Amino acid sequence: MWSDELLRQFDPNLVWASRFVCNNAYDGVIREMGDQVVINGLTRPTVGAYNATTGMTVENLETVAQNLRISQADYVAFYVTDIDRHQTAGVLSEPATQETIAGIAFSADTFVSGVISASASTIPAIDVSGLTTSAAKGEALLEGIFDMMEDLDTNKVPGGRYVIVSPKVKRHLLRASDIANASILGQGDATANGVVASLAGFTVLSTTAMPTGVDIFAGHPAFTTFASQFTGFRTQPSEKFRADQIDCLHLYGARVLSFPGGAQPANADAVVLNSEGLIKTSVVWQTP
Repeated sequence: MWSDELLRQFDPNLVWASRFVCNNAYDGVIREMGDQVVINGLTRPTVGAYNATTGMTVENLETVAQNLRISQADYVAFYVTDIDRHQTAGVLSEPATQETIAGIAFSADTFVSGVISASASTIPAIDVSGLTTSAAKGEALLEGIFDMMEDLDTNKVPGGRYVIVSPKVKRHLLRASDIANASILGQGDATANGVVASLAGFTVLSTTAMPTGVDIFAGHPAFTTFASQFTGFRTQPSEKFRADQIDCLHLYGARVLSFPGGAQPANADAVVLNSEGLIKTSVVWQTP
């Protein structure tokens, strides 16, 4: 009951670790910090032209192993003075507890953003320093996102993509007519997971948990896996106070995965570099 309610409040706070950005195929295997999940994939087979005389060349597809380590552990712990009154997990709806849950989500997001950013390809910065109006800057930023879309198209990255922007980029993007018309702000649950709009095959999200030097990031959830588990829920009387202590651990890890047909890691622990499905860039706001 406690875990279900905690997850219900935790998930909408995520951006980088959300379902829009990461897949969660390996959540169920987590037991404790230090666990390792071995993810096995296959290289992409070659498509050949059939010849009735020479027949077909049959390949042995190589197995690519990649390790996902559960390297992070955060906790939440608090007192309640009347455990019976909170058996329906109502204490998790109290403001102080909600701030704690948001903090745990931000910690996970910050970790995942660093993992993803380290593996992304970098494209030249978008220079808006010479533009005087917010609308003009928004249009230039949107054009940069379309450049990212073209790169992902060229790399044969499938649909269901995302783009994450900093709050400053979001401010100007919403002045661009295409984004303004596609914005979902004002709709029910519009701000869950930082979602701003849906445009040109992208779900547009925004967060303050941007990696250093990154203003816009585009990708696809097939390229990153995030495993997360709240575990070890305990309810016990406090020895010091007339209250009950409730605590649990949040265990998690993330990994960028190689894509069949793309560059493969040298070994199972090697970090994927210059991923064809993850692209980042910065913005030049002022002339140096």
